[in-house]
Amino acid sequence: MIIKTLQVGELLTNCYVVGCEQTGQAAIIDPGDEAARILTTAQAVGLTITHILLTHAHFDHMAAAHELMQATGAPVFVHPAEQSLLEAGGGAPLFGLPSPAVPSPVSHLSDGQVIAVGDVTLRVLHTPGHSPGGVCFYSAAEGVLFDGDVLFANGIGRTDLPGGQYATLMQSIERLLSLSDATVVYPGHGPATTIGQERAGNLWI
Repeated sequence: MIIKTLQVGELLTNCYVVGCEQTGQAAIIDPGDEAARILTTAQAVGLTITHILLTHAHFDHMAAAHELMQATGAPVFVHPAEQSLLEAGGGAPLFGLPSPAVPSPVSHLSDGQVIAVGDVTLRVLHTPGHSPGGVCFYSAAEGVLFDGDVLFANGIGRTDLPGGQYATLMQSIERLLSLSDATVVYPGHGPATTIGQERAGNLWI
């Protein structure tokens, strides 16, 4: 598995280019901004974008999805509980920001669904709390988890935005803590961590 991390946009959202070494196919997880830079990064390592995956539909995780979809023809995947937020521009107007272009049509994700990106398989885990349709993408074979804004290095996702719910988020985090301690967590913001590190030292848990 190839993993390239880009911090994009004013909120420095982590966008991940996840590629299959054997086939050259790639998924873009959370293209929050800077579509041209994302495309260039994928091309520089010889990858063809075949999937655009959203952990949730807040604007800082989806603002470049439409442009990437137009440039590559790759489908955009999001949980159906995020559809209204997606259509509302990811909530950007709440922060006084212009709404980004909204990708359409999109494909809907479900809990337990497996996304195949070449020989790389990512299982969808529905992990609401930060937003109703928040999901993680988990590769058991590679021991990696892309978890959006659920669990951070010594932090958790905020729950004060519309659709957020603290108790629900903590239930989702408990689900993630059932994974192996060695699982590497690639969050939506900040540095990577592991399940074991967060189980032992995260002050919010």
